[in-house]
Amino acid sequence: MNQTTVTSFEKPIGCYAPSVQELIVIDDVLSAMVGIEGRYILIKTVRGKNDDISFLVDPSTDLALQELAKRIFPLCKYFLLINQFVESRSQFQSGLVNHAFSAALRALLLDYQAMVAQLEHQFRLGRLSLQGLWFYCQPMMRSMQALSTVIQKASVNNFSGSAVLNLLQSQAKAMAGDNAVRLLLEKMTQCASSAYMSILERWVYEGVIDDPYGEFFIAEDKSLQKESLTQDYEAKYWRQRYSLKDGIPSFLANIAGTILTTGKYLNVMRECGHNVQVPPSENSKLMNFGSNHHYLECIKAAYNFASGELLNLIKEKYDLTGRLRSIKHYLLLDQGDFLVHFMDIARDELAKKPDEVSVEKLQSLLDLALRTTAAAADPFHEGLTCVVERSSLLRRLDTFNDLEVGQRNSGNNDLEEPVSITGLETFSLSYKVQWPLSIVLSRKALAKYQLIFRFLFHCKHVDRQLCGAWQVHQGVRSINTRGTAISRSSLLCRSMLKFINSLLHYLTFEVIEPNWHLMYNRLQSANSIDEVIQHHDFFLDKCLRECLLLLPELLKKVERLKSMCLQYAAATQWLISSSIELHNPEELIDDSIGLNKGKYRKSGQVLKSTTRNVAVTDSVLKFEKEFNTELQSLGSILSSSSQAEPYLAHLAQWIVGVKNEQKGL
Repeated sequence: MNQTTVTSFEKPIGCYAPSVQELIVIDDVLSAMVGIEGRYILIKTVRGKNDDISFLVDPSTDLALQELAKRIFPLCKYFLLINQFVESRSQFQSGLVNHAFSAALRALLLDYQAMVAQLEHQFRLGRLSLQGLWFYCQPMMRSMQALSTVIQKASVNNFSGSAVLNLLQSQAKAMAGDNAVRLLLEKMTQCASSAYMSILERWVYEGVIDDPYGEFFIAEDKSLQKESLTQDYEAKYWRQRYSLKDGIPSFLANIAGTILTTGKYLNVMRECGHNVQVPPSENSKLMNFGSNHHYLECIKAAYNFASGELLNLIKEKYDLTGRLRSIKHYLLLDQGDFLVHFMDIARDELAKKPDEVSVEKLQSLLDLALRTTAAAADPFHEGLTCVVERSSLLRRLDTFNDLEVGQRNSGNNDLEEPVSITGLETFSLSYKVQWPLSIVLSRKALAKYQLIFRFLFHCKHVDRQLCGAWQVHQGVRSINTRGTAISRSSLLCRSMLKFINSLLHYLTFEVIEPNWHLMYNRLQSANSIDEVIQHHDFFLDKCLRECLLLLPELLKKVERLKSMCLQYAAATQWLISSSIELHNPEELIDDSIGLNKGKYRKSGQVLKSTTRNVAVTDSVLKFEKEFNTELQSLGSILSSSSQAEPYLAHLAQWIVGVKNEQKGL
């Protein structure tokens, strides 16, 4: 030791006899054990990221006494480090877990100081030697060392909350060979976790986060409001209003998802004004945890209560099943009389361009159709509203896929926007949904329903137009049209009707109905609202795909065929009138009611068929050729796709049947 250090001490201890030196050293060591410098033992602290504490002994001290004293110095150092940690982590900003941990350490230090006081008492009575002091210090040495390791790691990394608990647990597992130290660390973990468990208790029993320092592993994003479920397609309320953070305590890691879900369910019920008090039989304190895993049983019991209560609330009080059935009636066109009546009375308005359509008028016509048909018996029909989109179904699907995958789907790039669209192509229905049903029937779910509705609605429109064209042909059955353009046109009309009817049959009876019944049965056995959401979303996604709406190549072909059918139906009146010459034109009676229902009556006059009308014949042949070409192309794609998508097999068979029938005719 250099001269500067020596001069820091008083009269060198080496001037005294060894027996006197021992007494002086014992007195100084007892002082150092509680962080107080002695006459010949000095404490040197180097401040920094890792505080370094060293003890300096007068070099003139007997070497044997120096060695014994140096064995005890680590214990003195551990005390100082732990005491500093307690002082710093007891401050307001350190968090509840650090406060609880510091309180437990403070209690341990009190016991330690009591031991030092007892040793000092023995020393005053002349019953304590330096060797005896070392003997009495050894039991505390391992415990203080383990705690010192923990607090040093916690200080360096500035741990708080669950990080402190995980550190204590990992250290306890590392000390498995020393039972006394392991028990001490487990006790410290329990004490430190008491505040954390009280936060957890409020969450799983009340659905409330009482976390002033942000230590809990569940985060709440108050910017996400439940109203966004009915307004925003990408609403993140249910998934992100409450979410898991990093740093979950290891003893809760396997059940963290259950804990998150339990509080979410209770929160929903509380926002509905429903009593969310967990029954006393299941309300067990979560103030500690141990090897018996009783806290896990309490959490599972709370989850079962919350899940069952919320499911019953939504199913019984808010009648989720009834709402879904009502949506099926209207958006999946399950109730036919309402649709037919509405399409009749709204025909003129829907024929306008989208910008010219009056949504208010359509809404009044919709309400009229609902009140005057069987839909009036549905208690939820008042939630139905009209929507007129600004883009075609193809463009809307393109946008939908962009939202789903976050990037443009290359398969949709060749979905063509029709040159001219009307309200018939852009009309849709929507449904007013209130909290908490909006958890299941979110804006995203309704958007999927609307895509299916628009496709079905337009198919129904095409079917009605072709039926009108068929009735025009039926009006001239009394005339011998064999071998004429009218005869060929009649066969083409029948093939088109067969195609659209096959498509509608597939959509309704092969896709929607079986998938609906499968979903309905699954909903009856669902154990939680998340299972309900999962089954409902699976139903919608499956229907979207099986209805060809997510298969752009097939959808493009179907839309092309539907467009041909509409063009043909619109031209039917001209085709018939151009092919027939009346001696008395006044006898041509147009009995149409908006669907090109023409009827030609023979009243004492002779109808003469014109067989050399080249323009008419060419038009019919052109329609026939284009229709057959597209139909054959669709059939080929369906047949090849049915290997990967088995549900397309029936539709492929029907399309092939239409094609074969056309060839036979």
